Amino acid sequence: MPAIVTVGRVLFVVLFVFSGASKLFDIASTTQAITEKVVLPAMLTQYTTQLEGVTGMPTAQMLAILAGVVEVAAGLFIALNFGTRFFALVLVLFVVVATFYFHNFWDMTGADRINNMIHALKNLSLIGGLLVIAGYPRPVTVEGERYTGI
Repeated sequence: MPAIVTVGRVLFVVLFVFSGASKLFDIASTTQAITEKVVLPAMLTQYTTQLEGVTGMPTAQMLAILAGVVEVAAGLFIALNFGTRFFALVLVLFVVVATFYFHNFWDMTGADRINNMIHALKNLSLIGGLLVIAGYPRPVTVEGERYTGI
């Protein structure tokens, strides 16, 4: 893999690793933000109640830990080029969900609407970058020689 692609991949995931680590180092704030913004469908209540009983943690706190772990782990795996396609697609899903719950500009007015629209558009760009990472062609070996592309 060309060095420039490796450097680009590593630099791209710095945002996710830092963001995930920040969530994990401040679980209380992350839990509070999730509590204020995320509403799970009623059909999941029986499952979340069971999980809360088993773990002794509220659902929002479990989601906070999960969010941090997903960002850090997926970012590191992409940086290390291990399961890159899979983890890029995991982060696509993560960014879509985060945008829906935390940058819902369609429900806002004024400066909040503009600010959250900008964040949503940045997230759309992140999704584009992740799709490029997921779609980057694998090296193909043909009769002992290495070729990239189709």
